[in-house]
Amino acid sequence: MVDRKKLLETFANPHRGRDYEIVHTAPEFTSVCPKTAQPDFGQITIRYVADSRCVELKSLKFYLQSYRNEGVFYEDVVNRILDDLVAVLKPRRMTIAGVFTPRGGIHSTVTAEYVAPRRRGKKKQ
Repeated sequence: MVDRKKLLETFANPHRGRDYEIVHTAPEFTSVCPKTAQPDFGQITIRYVADSRCVELKSLKFYLQSYRNEGVFYEDVVNRILDDLVAVLKPRRMTIAGVFTPRGGIHSTVTAEYVAPRRRGKKKQ
């Protein structure tokens, strides 16, 4: 299996002392259904509060494109994206949402969330 995390580049968070939300939306995400080998299409939205690092967008684009020919279930791909981004960025919190086009008349949305342990239970100010 390819280590996709190596595709992700980062840069220093210019406002580390403040919680602010960063949202990236990739409206043309593609992968392949592992059962039928038919293409799957969807939108991936990445929401996070950075700690010390932010993701560089060109590398994020190439990272997401690396799934184009891979057979992967929706539930797996959303969680893999979350795991990889958390491993590289170590954010304060992150949510990945995959909204996939209908297949067989069923529309699917998969959301996975991470909250850094030191942030759990903290209330928003």
